[in-house]
Amino acid sequence: MSRIIPLAVAAGLNIYATIAVIGLSVRYHLVALPDEYQAFGHPIVIGAAIVMYLIEFVADKIPWVDSAWDAVHTIVRPLGGAYIAVATLGDASPVATALAALIGGSAALTTHATKAGTRAAANTSPEPFSNWLLSLGEDAIAVSLSYAALKHPTLALTVAIALLTVILLSAGFLIKALRRRFGARRTATSS
Repeated sequence: MSRIIPLAVAAGLNIYATIAVIGLSVRYHLVALPDEYQAFGHPIVIGAAIVMYLIEFVADKIPWVDSAWDAVHTIVRPLGGAYIAVATLGDASPVATALAALIGGSAALTTHATKAGTRAAANTSPEPFSNWLLSLGEDAIAVSLSYAALKHPTLALTVAIALLTVILLSAGFLIKALRRRFGARRTATSS
């Protein structure tokens, strides 16, 4: 259970980086992992995750393209987080499996929504550097949190819970900022 939340949080930021880290860790025995993770180590899964990561890496650096990409991934990332949670749980009762899927999907959706909202606010800035820095930071967090979840699950769980707490505490601020940004744009357009 200590790996479910950190991996789901990482998946909400970048599902492809998370799957690639799990897959590479399994394939090259970077971390001793239970059998539940073996499917991630298949070369086709790793290859697909890396290709999709590279596409996302480029798309994430282009203002407004990243928002369109995030819109599509509003479905992909939470479902990926739920799948990773279920796979991480392994052979379990239907109730435990459903609970793991709910926790994983919710954690992934929470980080995804924060990422998408922050990016939408950053896209209103005329310079591209904030977008690039946010993207690189998200990738670094996703990769490091994924690896930490596999190698040091208790530490990763602590970090993930801290991130989720910060997200929940700052959600009101983010919503107000988005309303100001897009409310001002709507007022200027209708004038």
